[in-house]
Amino acid sequence: MPTILGQNQYGKAENRVVKITRDGATHHIKDLNVSVSLSGDMDEVHYSGSNANVLPTDTTKNTVYAFAKEHGIESAEQFGIHLARHFVTSQEPIRTARIRIEEYSWERIETSGEAGHSFVRKGQETRLAQITFDGERWEVVSGLKDLVVMNSTDSEFWGYVKDKYTTLQEAHDRILATQVSGRWRFNWTDDEQEMPHWDESYEQTKKHMLQAFAETYSLSLQQTLYQMGARIIDNRSEIDEVRFSLPNKHHFLVDLEPFGLKNDNEVYFAADRPYGLIEGTILRDGCEARIPVDLTNL
Repeated sequence: MPTILGQNQYGKAENRVVKITRDGATHHIKDLNVSVSLSGDMDEVHYSGSNANVLPTDTTKNTVYAFAKEHGIESAEQFGIHLARHFVTSQEPIRTARIRIEEYSWERIETSGEAGHSFVRKGQETRLAQITFDGERWEVVSGLKDLVVMNSTDSEFWGYVKDKYTTLQEAHDRILATQVSGRWRFNWTDDEQEMPHWDESYEQTKKHMLQAFAETYSLSLQQTLYQMGARIIDNRSEIDEVRFSLPNKHHFLVDLEPFGLKNDNEVYFAADRPYGLIEGTILRDGCEARIPVDLTNL
């Protein structure tokens, strides 16, 4: 049976680059994990093994490090834009470049002296960015993962469907906790538009997300998910689509009656698995969804 080549890409994954900016005695750190993926006129390398159109993956790795020096790292998004534009415009066979970036944050350790070169790794979340460029149009998706949040009250779960296999008791005052994995797509798509201020946008988006989580009296994690996304869309005009994956980090009341003790919503067992997994997309009215359902493939 005849065969043809389908969608394909290649590149160098997980290039760890740390850029130190030295401002006198005060230093600044950007710590990125950069993955480069390129596609285009690559049929022959698959069919005959000809490498005539192939930019070595080692070269893409070197470019990441060289660009950290030549362009600096203002933000994950801006660095990805520099890289994507370079690969598409400098190599004719390359038609599309996709840059995926994880950013790890560091916090300066305050000391009694004037030194500003000591840091501790911050662990709240990992910042994410994906930049795709085809020579004409941009698609920038930012996000985060591993942001663990909890409401110790103002959450209920009751009135759900019950059948002969249902054992879960209704809860009118429960802990609501989750580990947020979120992505948001910008409506900046070409160089004629004003580019967003990436760092400010990230911080403000995270702020609105957390405020919505904290301020929503939740009757379901789905309701909270929607409020988090809606708050972002309503307050950040540069964003058209938000997608969340929220595992429900269950906390179950411990039965203390065998010990003659009353558990008045005070002592819980934190279960790590199995867990409920709530996912959803929130869109600006009139926009189409583009962020993949499976966020692990973003």
